[in-house]
Amino acid sequence: MTQTPSSPGAPGTPGRPVVVASVPADHPYVHHLAPLGRPGPVRLDDPPGVDEHGVPTGHWWPPVLLDATRTAEVEADLLHVHFGFEGRTPAQLATLVETLRSRGRALVLTVHDLHNPHLLDRSGHLERLDVLVPAADGLITLTPGAAAEVERRWGRSADVVPHPHVVPLEQMASWQHRRRTRRPGDPVRVGVSLKSLRANVADDVLPALLAAASAVPGTSLEVAVHRDVLAPDHPRHDPDVLAQLERAEAADGVSVRVHDHLDDPALWELVAALDVSVLPYRFGTHSGWLEMCRDLGTDVLAPDLGHYAEQGPVDVYRRDEGGVDVDSLVAALQRVRERGSRPPVDVDERRRQRDTVAAAHDEAYARALTRAAERARGRGHSH
Repeated sequence: MTQTPSSPGAPGTPGRPVVVASVPADHPYVHHLAPLGRPGPVRLDDPPGVDEHGVPTGHWWPPVLLDATRTAEVEADLLHVHFGFEGRTPAQLATLVETLRSRGRALVLTVHDLHNPHLLDRSGHLERLDVLVPAADGLITLTPGAAAEVERRWGRSADVVPHPHVVPLEQMASWQHRRRTRRPGDPVRVGVSLKSLRANVADDVLPALLAAASAVPGTSLEVAVHRDVLAPDHPRHDPDVLAQLERAEAADGVSVRVHDHLDDPALWELVAALDVSVLPYRFGTHSGWLEMCRDLGTDVLAPDLGHYAEQGPVDVYRRDEGGVDVDSLVAALQRVRERGSRPPVDVDERRRQRDTVAAAHDEAYARALTRAAERARGRGHSH
């Protein structure tokens, strides 16, 4: 783990950077919070995760810094929690909060998910947020709609800071230049990635897409799925979905691609070859996949749930408890074909956004540290 640099003085001392322990640190979202062309906070590396037997996983999961004992050992000014707290109980998170407070450290929480995409049952995630949101010294979320949900449930105001780019800025233009600029009326290459069939991937999206694609002339469909779900012992193995994939592969204008987990360039190549990528979600809040598509220049077709439509320009289809509304999916695909390609997100716009995002985090950290310092002084007076 990266050690705190030698920098005496309290947070905010001139020349002394704020030291942030992020959960996780090794994530594209967190990497792209750093300012461009100027110093920013010092972000510590993730301590290596260990499994239930104490064996290192070689990855940040599970996040060690959500263990109060381990966090107490880290020399950081604040803990910024993003993802990964579904593995902790509300009681453990309450202990974490108390440990941070006893040491005068701040807690910042970014509310990425109001419904964890890996968990069907929302209640446990909300119970964890019931601990973290009221306790946080600073709250951030990505869209006004999510901020309104936070306000309604917890009476807390969250800073709305947009999702930064996913594709590195220096690579974005070259990926966008590879894209096919589609004119109005041109055929449309539609793709959907089921990945490893995580909990929020809806099993009714594929048959709905097959029906919609056949109803819109000139539409081809590429379906991608991770190879691991073919194994009967995989936790997300679903014979019904595999049967759907077999039927899809037999349909005209449809291809099914089974692949291992892809590194970023391979994934971007897959998505950049599409005209539109469909988000196959039955629930959710925000989407990094959507932001990746914007960076690459691939249009997005999203369900009318969560706050995807507030992240950027997307086409929308309807779904409810009864499933996907196929007519809305047909209408969305027709709009896509009639419109032609959307212009990709401007690289300079993403660069300016990166600076805005970094500045917003600087301000959020400063306010959180002030609040933590005031609380620590209050604790001292109470003793």
